[in-house]
Amino acid sequence: MTSLLNYEVEGAIVMITFNRPDVHNALNPEMLCRLVDALHVFDQDPQLRVAILTGAGSEAFCSGGDLGTTLPLLSGEREPVDQWDRRLLADPMVRTISPLRDAPISKPVIAAVNGFCMAAGAEILLGTDIRIAAEHARFGWPEVRHALIPFAGTAVRLPSHIAYCQAMELLLTGDAIDAQTALRIGIVNHVVPADQVLPRARKIAAKIAANGPIAVQEIKRMAIQAAGLSLEQKFLLEDKSYDTVMATADAREGPRAFMEKRAAVYRGK
Repeated sequence: MTSLLNYEVEGAIVMITFNRPDVHNALNPEMLCRLVDALHVFDQDPQLRVAILTGAGSEAFCSGGDLGTTLPLLSGEREPVDQWDRRLLADPMVRTISPLRDAPISKPVIAAVNGFCMAAGAEILLGTDIRIAAEHARFGWPEVRHALIPFAGTAVRLPSHIAYCQAMELLLTGDAIDAQTALRIGIVNHVVPADQVLPRARKIAAKIAANGPIAVQEIKRMAIQAAGLSLEQKFLLEDKSYDTVMATADAREGPRAFMEKRAAVYRGK
């Protein structure tokens, strides 16, 4: 049986792939549960430093929650029929961690968007750190058209990621935008030809994986936790990260390797 979510380790990088290309990688309960488990394994494995999240096929990153299984289950229209349904309803972590909302992953996550990125797929996108999009990719949060709301963080995150008026137009109309528009308003980092999406994501991931892992994680932690704090509180957060990083062997190895004109060997300690 083909896995609905592929997990492939490539050195210090893991590739996590939504694998339902026949339905534009729509998220059913099993996929959501498996995604939470995959993210936990990635975050806890000291050998892994960066994750790339993508979708199988050439048409979609993720088209959102499966309207035939996931949404009816969550709305109460259908009863749970298997372990995945029951877990989705019983375990609140599935609904909050799968979109990278609560308890954010401590390591960088790169989105390689190879097509449609809609609804729950676009909510997951906002929880990633770096985003590469194919030229034909499209983005949108159409929930309001179905009398629903984005319930995995977008209504809170999108207005803080881009201009408020841009966010509200996208959320209140449900309109989709193309990749170049997403780039212009700051939703993605790069737009490249479709066959270059994964190579570009891997190139960026390799650069990050070569850096000091504790420094990388502290930078991400500060960026997330600083939101909403006063300037004084942000500086205190920075001071705490400084103490953490400077106490590591890696912080001594980095400058030493530079002076010795050799590649640094970081051990995450």
